[in-house]
Amino acid sequence: MHATPTLQSRLPHVGTTIFSTMSALAQQHGAVNLGQGFPDFDADPHLIEAVHQAMRSGHNQYPPMPGVPALRDAVAAKLAALYGARYDAGSEITITAGATQAIFTALLSIVHPGDEVIVLEPCYDSYAPNIELCGGTVVRVPLTPGSYRPDFARIAAALTPRTRAIIVNTPHNPSATVWTEAEMHRLSALLEGTGILLISDEVYEHMVFDGQLHQSVARFPQLAARSFIISSFGKTYHVTGWKVGYVAAPAALTAEFRKVHQFNVFTVNTPMQHGLAAYMADPAPYVELPAFYQRKRDLFRAGLASSRLKLLPSEGSYFQCVDYSGLSAELAALDDAEFCRWLTREVGVAAIPLSAFYAAGSPARVIRFCFAKQDHTLTAALAKLAKL
Repeated sequence: MHATPTLQSRLPHVGTTIFSTMSALAQQHGAVNLGQGFPDFDADPHLIEAVHQAMRSGHNQYPPMPGVPALRDAVAAKLAALYGARYDAGSEITITAGATQAIFTALLSIVHPGDEVIVLEPCYDSYAPNIELCGGTVVRVPLTPGSYRPDFARIAAALTPRTRAIIVNTPHNPSATVWTEAEMHRLSALLEGTGILLISDEVYEHMVFDGQLHQSVARFPQLAARSFIISSFGKTYHVTGWKVGYVAAPAALTAEFRKVHQFNVFTVNTPMQHGLAAYMADPAPYVELPAFYQRKRDLFRAGLASSRLKLLPSEGSYFQCVDYSGLSAELAALDDAEFCRWLTREVGVAAIPLSAFYAAGSPARVIRFCFAKQDHTLTAALAKLAKL
């Protein structure tokens, strides 16, 4: 047998993600999986039927590279209605193969070797590898410990002449914090007069609770002028496996984005785009989503209230973080990854350690649950967690 040539890895420090590891462990032990962030319930049958109708109507060949016009029109209309932002559907909206591809393609379109890109830790695990694959340098700025709010003094200190972009995420995965209007204004003031671009990961835009508004970058013209705004139909409509998202950006940024998009994806699933466009004619599914998930959040928090787990605020997204340092000394001594393995094996509930969202781990005793589950899944998990 001939030897396979040896490769120099583009991502030498990347292995199997904690999400895959914890899901496999949950399956092995028959645990309730509140680790990976996806729903365990079905999409609206009307959305499924809209895709079926698109297939039956012959929408099964390549669509235009930037996306089906009707879907781009629907996205532009939504951004205008919700955020007062005027995006041209033809030149400023692009349909993508999910938000992860959108983030990677945005980075590929703007980052050159040696450029620096700021990420705010803890952060979603694709950001840093994407930056490295572009030849950029990851600059990690910690969010404020405990509250996970942006630390603008530290962000300002991290800016250099080589800073090409900053990635922000609100509502935030994993901490479930939501940026305020005042924080957006501070970011705008910080970037004013610079050539720094912004990648705004807003995939949980329709999951903001307690009467708060989602402060989309689209609401702030000075920020929108330098931003790629990214969202996810999968998150909004409970169809994460469809991998369809979008990017809204000024025409000059969109032109560069599409140069890369046409060669690393080209285009996105045609019947699903037509189905989504038809479904978006009714705004109720996303307008009513905050109340839908707030009820699940409240159910889950009420079930944990009598435990010795300390509940952190859950302002948005479908995540709930808890601090387990108040448990027995033996359990509190475990790091968060060890604790999650113990919780899966011995209690029967899988969660994700927050250290997975840091480059060098985290000393905090904090783990993340996903409550985007059927009520009976949540109540089954809560019955097991009551042992704590």
